[in-house]
Amino acid sequence: MQLWLIPLLPLAGFAINGLFGRRFSKGLVNVFAIGSVVLSFAWVLKTIAGLGDLNTAYVEHYFTWIQSGPFTINWDFAVDRLTAVMLLVVTGIGSLIHIYSIGYMAHEHGPHHGGYYRFFAYLNLFMFFMLTLVLAANFLVLFVGWEGVGLCSYLLIGFYFDKKFATDAGNKAFIVNRIGDFGFSLAMFYIVKTFASLDFSTVFAKAAGAPESTLTLIGLLLMVGAAGKSAQIPLYVWLPDAMAGPTPVSALIHAATMVTAGVYMTARSFPIYTHAPVAMEVIAVIGIATAFFAATIGITQNDIKKVFAYSTVSQLGYMFVGVGVGAFSAGIYHLVTHAFFKALLFLGAGSVIHSLSGEQDLRNMGGLRSKIPWTFWTMVCAWVAISGIPPFAGFFSKDAILLAAYHYAPWIYWLGTLTAGITAFYVSRAMFLAFFGSYRGHEHHIHESPAVMMVPLTILGLLSLVGGYLFKIPVFLGSLFPALEESEDFTLMAISVAAGLLGILIAYMMYVAKPGMADSLAASLKGLYTLVYNKYFVDEIYGAAVVSPVVNGSRAVLWKGVDVEVIDGAANGIASRAQDVGSVLRRLQSGNIRSYAAWVLFGSVMVIVALGMAGGFR
Repeated sequence: MQLWLIPLLPLAGFAINGLFGRRFSKGLVNVFAIGSVVLSFAWVLKTIAGLGDLNTAYVEHYFTWIQSGPFTINWDFAVDRLTAVMLLVVTGIGSLIHIYSIGYMAHEHGPHHGGYYRFFAYLNLFMFFMLTLVLAANFLVLFVGWEGVGLCSYLLIGFYFDKKFATDAGNKAFIVNRIGDFGFSLAMFYIVKTFASLDFSTVFAKAAGAPESTLTLIGLLLMVGAAGKSAQIPLYVWLPDAMAGPTPVSALIHAATMVTAGVYMTARSFPIYTHAPVAMEVIAVIGIATAFFAATIGITQNDIKKVFAYSTVSQLGYMFVGVGVGAFSAGIYHLVTHAFFKALLFLGAGSVIHSLSGEQDLRNMGGLRSKIPWTFWTMVCAWVAISGIPPFAGFFSKDAILLAAYHYAPWIYWLGTLTAGITAFYVSRAMFLAFFGSYRGHEHHIHESPAVMMVPLTILGLLSLVGGYLFKIPVFLGSLFPALEESEDFTLMAISVAAGLLGILIAYMMYVAKPGMADSLAASLKGLYTLVYNKYFVDEIYGAAVVSPVVNGSRAVLWKGVDVEVIDGAANGIASRAQDVGSVLRRLQSGNIRSYAAWVLFGSVMVIVALGMAGGFR
């Protein structure tokens, strides 16, 4: 089926635009950038149609990458039902966001006249690595894609490299992810030690026979990697800052695809986790804690992209709850529906920002529904979907996770339901502040976005409305994951829906019906509001407890102590001694021929004496 074509097409787009894009017109850049991703999407459709039921994985072997005695790592790609879902999300949503970017980046020239082609080259490179990650048939090839999407995230977050806040955000994302990736690396070492292989088929077939303690350790280390890539506590801090990149980057990488890599990896490793219940419990607890924690922060943010960034962190927490309670299909289901409505929210926010000439502060918006109605109505689709209102997309997947959580541990269900209400509140707050009331910003020529941006918004809007009903992901995944007890508790479903509706109602009361109510409440709860508004001061705590000691310790011990005193001291000491010896020896270079002759004679005598003492004359 030539699976290699799926990632190779975007790689070709990257290579062509990366090497020659500076000389191309924007139209030609678009042809290679968008064309390569659309062709990749078409090849995915052809591949899935040609492979039939996908009940067993289809594997293609290309070459042996590493051979060390009996240990072998092959560069193999594989497709099963889980891979098919991820391929469709990555290439389908990726194609829409590439098309949207034509309009959003139209005025981008960037430093050194390379902004436009460089942006699309980076996007194509990301698609290559993400597709490599999804298609991988073993942990090491997956890790290549894993590290590659991290690199592309760094490049795209710091796209505006002439602005310090962007480069700082890129560095933060790169460094925090290295912590998670270190855990992933250790997990792979333990997998090799335990199973003598990194191939999914071999490792998962042997997982049931491995000691539970070993599988727990491997599962927890894999979760460290997933927490870094998918922004879970305590490694979530990089994602909100990643909004420094262009808005299409936020939609593609930091909402729909890359940040879901951790969810995909843990779901892919389900044979390990099903035999490591402690690791699964840790995942569920971290997931629900992240979901609630990030949702509370989203309530107080004023940057429209930051609101949706914390929403992404929170929704990723929901996905991990699904994985942690054993509802792997529900977790992947929410991954898909979230890709629809969160990509739409980010792209809609980009359309708002575009119409306001770069304004992102919700306090400087208002009344936009009459000025940019098409953007408003498409974002309404995402609004009702993420709020869990039936029969829209988010309802189906969120409810599947909450029902499974109730059977696993009722407290997770109740905290998840509370989080659902908070989610509906802060998304409603953003919508009311942006689109209702009167305009509060500076004078702008407010205009609707061009058609090339609105078409992807419209498609994502339709998917947000009907995608949950049309695409029954748990049914499609079928017997891939362990079956859970199926039950529909309409009381529990009604409670979670009521929580979402209540969140919308409270937001309406505070920001539309009684606009001053929010400020009054914030003033009366000043201490709590300040705490949440400042994101619980987590960045400041990390800075004081981790960053400063590491930086200051490195300067005092590694730099001034080891580097300057030991290494430079040794090198400089040797050089100083050599200089001292040289200053003595140079006196022998007097330029006097009789002096040289005397030294030659002296040397000859010393050689004769040495030979005599060694028995050279008998």
